[in-house]
Amino acid sequence: MRRILVTGATGATGGAVLQALAGRDVTVRAMQRKAGETALAGADETAVADFDDRAALAAALTDVDAAYLVTPSSQQAAQRQIRFLDAARAAGVGQVAILSQLAATADSPVRFLRWHAEVERYAAEHGPAHTILRPNLFLQGTLAFAGLNRATGGFGAPIGDATVSAVDVRDIGDAAAAVLTSDGHQGRTYDLTGPAAITHARLAEAISAATGRPVHFADVSPDEFAAQLRGALPDWQVDGLLEDYAHYRRGEAAAVSSAVPDLTGHPARSVDEFASAYADAFRA
Repeated sequence: MRRILVTGATGATGGAVLQALAGRDVTVRAMQRKAGETALAGADETAVADFDDRAALAAALTDVDAAYLVTPSSQQAAQRQIRFLDAARAAGVGQVAILSQLAATADSPVRFLRWHAEVERYAAEHGPAHTILRPNLFLQGTLAFAGLNRATGGFGAPIGDATVSAVDVRDIGDAAAAVLTSDGHQGRTYDLTGPAAITHARLAEAISAATGRPVHFADVSPDEFAAQLRGALPDWQVDGLLEDYAHYRRGEAAAVSSAVPDLTGHPARSVDEFASAYADAFRA
């Protein structure tokens, strides 16, 4: 039976991969940084490892056939992913699904896209066998503003009426599960998007319809957006998010891909499906 290691198992996409693998004829090993960090539904085994600990990574990868790779957001993300790829290659892992980002390029003005491009280039040059998954903006990212939305009746971002083909994290999990449990994906890159490019105002409308409460979206300046985030996030991450949103505002994240339905056999989840599924989070 194929054994699959899922990194980031306590995070958004790693948790979605665990759910998507549940019930498949595989053994799922979930990697977490601390023992008993949280309940890991869908995991058959757990491995305690940190991306900075080479010995722990080697142990986590023992007898693993395939792996899903995502690291927590940090300034060392690229180096940590490269360290994991080296460990996976040494362990003889036959397939790694690497979470990247739509439009990752080495010359991007967005630091996150440059970092992802660095990992993609390293994997192409050094291995192991792998597949690149490039999702667009996560719809679930809106949940970070749920408290603000409840308090003020809306949320803001410096994006104007630009459209983004935002993707549901559950579709990322389903796509990754398909890549990790079937053949023919090695060396491929898949752009993972929602079924349509939407504005943030459209997102607010969907949340409003799902919750039965008026929700408004405000186009705020980059400085206003940064002020909302500083203190809650380190400065480097705030600056990176401002770069992300400038990228969205330029219309560089509006393309729609068929990769989700092609890989999963079901349509990509719409913004209305997302809002309906998470309505309670916006009401609570």
